Amino acid sequence: MRSVVYTKRGGMDAIDISESPSPQPGRGEVLVEVHRAGINFADLMMRQGLYSPVPPFPFTPGYEISGVVKELGADVENLSLGDRVVSLCGMGGYSEQVVTLAERCFRLPDSISFDAAAALPVTYLTAHHMLTYLGNFQPGDTILVHHAAGGVGTATGQLAKALGASKVFGTASTGKADFVRSLGMRFIDRESEDFVEVCKRETDGLGVHHALDPVGGKHMMRSYKALRSGGRLYAFGGSAAVKGSRRSIVTALRMVLTTPKFNPFKMMSSNKAVFGVHMGTWKDEAVLKKSGDPRWWRCLRTGESPLMVDKVFRFEEVAAAQQYIHDRKNRGKVLLDFSPE
Repeated sequence: MRSVVYTKRGGMDAIDISESPSPQPGRGEVLVEVHRAGINFADLMMRQGLYSPVPPFPFTPGYEISGVVKELGADVENLSLGDRVVSLCGMGGYSEQVVTLAERCFRLPDSISFDAAAALPVTYLTAHHMLTYLGNFQPGDTILVHHAAGGVGTATGQLAKALGASKVFGTASTGKADFVRSLGMRFIDRESEDFVEVCKRETDGLGVHHALDPVGGKHMMRSYKALRSGGRLYAFGGSAAVKGSRRSIVTALRMVLTTPKFNPFKMMSSNKAVFGVHMGTWKDEAVLKKSGDPRWWRCLRTGESPLMVDKVFRFEEVAAAQQYIHDRKNRGKVLLDFSPE
């Protein structure tokens, strides 16, 4: 079995392809032959040693996979050999074979491709979890999402339509304007527009109900200022710590030092909330199961909201795939192809 391994903290030179014996499923687990693995920005940050929690080096990254069940562990009753599944596997997804908890696998209808399925777990569950479970989203709510052309950004744009949002503001670079608008968002050019001013102006001075911030640093406080009274800020990343594919301690330190420290008494007076979100460390399986068939999943089945899969790389090209994301070229999800040749 071949896997992608991060051998150390660093740039693309830290990535290797290694051979190892096939893993064996234990009680309540299944062995999945991986066809697609999703790439997330967190994977890039982990390679640089800028994301927590992270296993000791060397390790294999990857939170999400789609593929075929090849072996069943003891006491697995909800799956069968040969089932096509998608799984939020926790870690180790960049492999030809992965052992994962059966309860973290969702059986795929024949109409859903491995590409579409592998784009689901992190991006769509993250957006759905923030807006509905944490945010008590109500029809007519307004949303601000940064990196709107990325995985969670595109998922938010599609979810917002299904949930009945009145308006979604999406920030991105100039070259992605048409793509962001095609998702039904009000595009905000991050290079030339003040997103706080735009959100306030176009909500009659009130601000948005929900702000999704994967940037961190001083950017997070600006997202907080874009909220209305009763609004919610979701912090789910720290892209401000990353400058290119090589690790920069100076850039990471600058993000840490400029990240705001929210005063609970000031939050009380403004009636705003701040949530930290990391689906990779989420432990409540009942909540995950509840999100296993939300509105976006049903829309996917009917073709009403096609998933935005930008590009699929063979896993041997993992460095090129991650560089593609570092260069901010992606419009939607980037995947690795592990399917048998």
